[in-house]
Amino acid sequence: MPALSVALGARSYPIHIGAGLLDDPFLYAPYVASRSVAVVTSNVVAPLYLSRVEGVLARAGARVISIVVEDGEQAKGWPTVECVLDALLAARFGRDSLVVALGGGVIGDLAGFAAAVYQRGIEFIQVPTTLLAQVDSSVGGKTAINHARGKNMIGAFHQPVAVVSDVLTLATLPERELRAGLAEVIKHGLVLDAEFVGWLEANLERLLGREPAVLEHAVRRSCEIKASVIAADERESGLRAVLNFGHTFGHAIEAGVGYGEWLHGEAVAAGMAMAAELSTRVAKLPRADFDRIAALIGRAGLPVRGPKLAAERYLDLMRVDKKAAGGRMRFVLLDSIGSAVVRGDVAEQLIREILAAATQ
Repeated sequence: MPALSVALGARSYPIHIGAGLLDDPFLYAPYVASRSVAVVTSNVVAPLYLSRVEGVLARAGARVISIVVEDGEQAKGWPTVECVLDALLAARFGRDSLVVALGGGVIGDLAGFAAAVYQRGIEFIQVPTTLLAQVDSSVGGKTAINHARGKNMIGAFHQPVAVVSDVLTLATLPERELRAGLAEVIKHGLVLDAEFVGWLEANLERLLGREPAVLEHAVRRSCEIKASVIAADERESGLRAVLNFGHTFGHAIEAGVGYGEWLHGEAVAAGMAMAAELSTRVAKLPRADFDRIAALIGRAGLPVRGPKLAAERYLDLMRVDKKAAGGRMRFVLLDSIGSAVVRGDVAEQLIREILAAATQ
């Protein structure tokens, strides 16, 4: 199928989605031929796909080095960035070099951030190998590392020059991570496409069964939704904020329990359930819509309740959320399935009630 495009003028780029794309040199050649290329990947993904990607890049005309880092959210910090930058400097990579991010969302965020800051910015390609990365983090140019006080607090907007999403890589994805990726798929429908939510309800078991054609549709529709939002609001000054539905609660969960204890998608799933409950109180979301949302999240094998942390801990973490403005927390809420709004007028006592009712 034809590539999607993220329409950003001179910085527009294609998103290639399909089965068997990982080994196609024609998808890489326009960006890597006669260039120095560093593949950044994790010690989990490397045994599965690194040699294949090294080979296809070499066939496309690149001089290739590989940088393998530890796997997991806990690796998304300054020490790992230093490791990547040291390797680029040791290999004498110049500003005409390029980074390939091969892996999940952590690798995409980390490698993209390293590319954004190395010699004031070099190009990079996203090659996502998890469902979460294919539908969300590989698209849109958000790159970041974590800080002890909050998730993704140190970063830059740095768009890739291309995204290559091979849905066959999802065959090796652990079941827990596949389900976590579905949280972001569900989110895209909840905020902007009620029809897609209906499709997910009808096809969830086929997605969990990893049928390639069904996965390809879910990835493509999610990317279509996200690409349209990014084209309208690249730097999250308005519309793009709706893509953070569930993330205010979710990021607080991740930081509160320790990065890596809950997968990002698991935290977002619980966060969406909390935000949906808050929506019934503030944004007039019908109770029937809340019930559909909770049922879909539960059917995906994802949590609908957050961990039992002190309310003050949740609130402290949510106050440093990147959507906060003027010292006030802002929440992405739903007034119906497929229709999101951003509200900054939520009473703190109401948030406390939601936390008390929706945590384990």
